[in-house]
Amino acid sequence: MDGKPVKESSVVMAQMMIPQDANPAGNVHGGVVVKVIDEAAGVVAARHARSNVVTASIDRMDFHTPVFVGDLLFVKASLNMVGRTSMEIGVRVEAENLITGGVRHAASAYLTFVSIDATGKPAPVPPLILETGEEKRRNREAKARRDMRLAERAKEAACRKEPESCS
Repeated sequence: MDGKPVKESSVVMAQMMIPQDANPAGNVHGGVVVKVIDEAAGVVAARHARSNVVTASIDRMDFHTPVFVGDLLFVKASLNMVGRTSMEIGVRVEAENLITGGVRHAASAYLTFVSIDATGKPAPVPPLILETGEEKRRNREAKARRDMRLAERAKEAACRKEPESCS
């Protein structure tokens, strides 16, 4: 299976925030932002794997500034790391006020997707070709996050097996 560069699957999506996305004060619900993030990350994963993909986890979700009705969201998503069947996608959300032109960093997230075959089983994905220093840095950081997740899972499994050994 030939590798693919990060730029081949990266996306920038835009979506206008409308009243149905928000509370009565005009603040967009966090769940609306999370949904847009999940959709953008899913597009990246599907473009890389060229298969159906499913969200396996959201490793981190940070809201930096509020999003308001009338803002135009730009959702920038790209691959950070690829495993055998899984992919970590980094997503950055920027909100543009269309009246003032001001742009603010609204949210960031890391999501893991798994490629699945026609039977719903995990399927192999192409390797990731890292071309820039930024891509290599993001890949190193993604590997560190993955190592932490695996260590947490191992600890949880050990605690389930021997609860008295965990405090």
